[in-house]
Amino acid sequence: MLPKKDKTMAADLTSGSVPHFYRDIYDILCPDQQTQLDQDMFIKLLMKSSLPKETLTRIWELVDCHHGYLTRSGVYKALALIAVSQQGKPVNDVVLQNFGCQELPRPSLGDLSDLKALSVRLRREKNPTRLSMSYREVCSRDIIKVTLIPKKKGLILKHVEYEVSSQRFNSVVQRRYNDFVVLHEMLLHRFPYRMIPQLPPKKLVKTDAHFIEERRKALKRFLTLVVRHPNISEDPLIHFFLTFLGRDVQHNLKEQFRSAPDEFSTNRLAQTVEELDPLDTPTQSRLARDLMKHVHSSVSKLRDAADSIKEQTLEGAVDMLTFGRELSWLADMANTDSEWSSGGNETWNHLKKGFKSLHPMFPPISNALAEHSKQEDEDVVEKLNLFLDLLSAYKELHDRYDNSINKMKRKSSSDLSAPQEGEQQERRKHFALHCISMETQLVHCYMNIVGEMLHSLIELETIKHYKIYELWKNMHPMVENMNSADVVEERLGSASPTGNKSPYFPSK
Repeated sequence: MLPKKDKTMAADLTSGSVPHFYRDIYDILCPDQQTQLDQDMFIKLLMKSSLPKETLTRIWELVDCHHGYLTRSGVYKALALIAVSQQGKPVNDVVLQNFGCQELPRPSLGDLSDLKALSVRLRREKNPTRLSMSYREVCSRDIIKVTLIPKKKGLILKHVEYEVSSQRFNSVVQRRYNDFVVLHEMLLHRFPYRMIPQLPPKKLVKTDAHFIEERRKALKRFLTLVVRHPNISEDPLIHFFLTFLGRDVQHNLKEQFRSAPDEFSTNRLAQTVEELDPLDTPTQSRLARDLMKHVHSSVSKLRDAADSIKEQTLEGAVDMLTFGRELSWLADMANTDSEWSSGGNETWNHLKKGFKSLHPMFPPISNALAEHSKQEDEDVVEKLNLFLDLLSAYKELHDRYDNSINKMKRKSSSDLSAPQEGEQQERRKHFALHCISMETQLVHCYMNIVGEMLHSLIELETIKHYKIYELWKNMHPMVENMNSADVVEERLGSASPTGNKSPYFPSK
């Protein structure tokens, strides 16, 4: 029989157990947990089965409720019928009854990535004033990696090259910093009313390893935000940058896209967007701008705090190496003391033996702290940096909009003989506000990154402190053996009034 949570939704699917694959498909088709699936989306799903047209028509007849949409149970039934038909069995009303309590079969639907893209597109077309994308969907659009390639000597100066890989395009290309600069210029020209992240600065003086690494991370964040943008990511400019393998990338980028019109000239909504633009859009835009300003301020402080945690962890790793190194040096010191200097006291020799056993225990602590510092940087600091880059791009978008409006006002006041141009400018203004609305929704979508960061921080700190605790705990018996009996007895007695030998590692 059906799992408990699916019984109320499957009145027309009374036999068989619903596999998780069915729910995964439904989540792709209806990520917002809608109760209805559009007919167009369902037809696309049927076509991915590669079944004959007659069979698909029959499946449609068996699940269609004649409302132009399907419920969750209808989708489950369709998936089961597709799987049955792919097994060579006839498709009819009773075929699923044979499964009884068994799990329903899994259909073969091939690559589902196009279904995800189609689902997003149909939802956005249905309501163009809503982003209709989840944070998970935004992140799944592409995964970018940017790694350093060993320096190559040019004719005059050394330069840094990066290997850039895109999961979406299954591509690996080599790019220089100036290639990113040209891409940034082209994006500002093509998408003046979208968030275009800043590039890291180009240092003209001698660069060091730290600067190069920070710039690499910033370039990765820049590309990540660009390739995950719902509109920008679909532009041929992005495909070219991530796949072109020829020489002189900068020249080819300019030749291919310099004369490309901006988004207002090519977007089908541009001429009718005024009808979708609420009257209070300018007011809402100002309120959103103020909100993001405050969010940016707080997230900046969170980033600084997270960076401080990372640096403290790294400093701890360095300190542990110092402990290990100095204890090793002390353990290997030659015996120069005499009866005259020690008075027969064997403490120093006893300690040296302890140092020899103890110093190898510090490098593992250092390694663990260094690894955790790296994870804190990747999973906490860089996530906050990514969000801050987006918030900065949002502020710059508003600044560009204000500048363009002021320019339009100056131009209209000096030239009153072109009413058609004035109408076009007014449409451009409404399109810009529409874009700002969509970009604001995208920022809200990205706010999930703060919760994701907090989850990573708590998990990492829990693991770090527990692991370091275990390493310190292993040292405890060695330290006890290093001290003379009277010192140990005196220290433990004062540390534990209750009589326990150790307040931190009590005896069993």
